[in-house]
Amino acid sequence: MIEIYLFINPIGNESMLAEKQTLAISENDEKNFHFRFIPVVNMRSIKETLLRDGIVRPKIELLNHLFEISYSAALDLKAIQLQGRKKGREFLLTLQEEINTHNREYGKELVLDVVNKIGANFELFCLDRQNDLVKRAFISDQQLAREMGVRLLPSAVAYNFENDDDAMLFEDDLPQSIAYFYQQERKRNTSPLKFSKYFSHHNTNLKSN
Repeated sequence: MIEIYLFINPIGNESMLAEKQTLAISENDEKNFHFRFIPVVNMRSIKETLLRDGIVRPKIELLNHLFEISYSAALDLKAIQLQGRKKGREFLLTLQEEINTHNREYGKELVLDVVNKIGANFELFCLDRQNDLVKRAFISDQQLAREMGVRLLPSAVAYNFENDDDAMLFEDDLPQSIAYFYQQERKRNTSPLKFSKYFSHHNTNLKSN
C-alpha cells in the first residue's frame, strides 16, 4: 500500500489545487493508495505564500492575521477529522473552495456553512473543537512536518509500506511526481536510488538525509 502525506496550507489556493490533482491519481485504486492531509502553519510558509502572490514585504498585521486564521482553520480540520478521514477531506476542500474561489472570509459563519454542507455533526464538531486532543493532534502534525524535512507548502511524502526504503519528499510538480512514484512502485522495477537521481533537481530522497 502506498500512503501519501500531503502537507498543506489549510486556507491556501495552491494547496487546494494540489489536493484535487493528487486525489484524482488514486480514483481507480483507492484500496492501495491512501492519503493523509496534514495542515502546517508557520510564519515561513505564510510569507512564502504571500511572496507567490507578489507581496514581498507584508505588514506584521497581515502576517499575524493570516497566521491566526490558518491556525484556527487547522484546528477546525483536526476536529472534523475525528468524524472520519473522508469528512476531513471534504471539509478541507470545501473550506478552501469557499475562501479561494468564492472569496468568502474565514470565520464562524463560514465554518458552520461548510460543516453543514458536508453533512458533518455540528454539535460534535463544536465539542471536539474545544478538546485538548485536537490541539495535541495539531502539534503532532507540526512535529511530523519538521521530522520529514518539509519546508514548502504544499509538499508531499510518498511512502510504500511494502518497501521501507521507498519514502520520498516531493516539493515541486506534486501531482506529476506522485503519479510517477505510484507508477514505478506498481511496476516494482525502479529502485529508490533511481528515484533520487530522477528527482535530484527538485525532490529529496528521505533516506539520503
